[in-house]
Amino acid sequence: MVGDEGLGEREVGVLALERMSWASPGAKERAIRERLDMAPVRYYQLLNALLDDPRALAHDPVTVNRLRRVRTTRRTDR
Repeated sequence: MVGDEGLGEREVGVLALERMSWASPGAKERAIRERLDMAPVRYYQLLNALLDDPRALAHDPVTVNRLRRVRTTRRTDR
């Protein structure tokens, strides 16, 4: 989905990577660089912003809600 109502390709790509499981350390970071052509730091900044974006929730509610729970747990543990 691209346009005013939906997410851009990059945002959709971020959510798609978050649905995947990673077999080895560094595999996710390598995929971020290769598939999305961005630094992992920028990826996580974008991901955090997506978790508060209603368009992301509409696009992939299972992934967004799971990541919101993880984020809340991590914030609570600090």
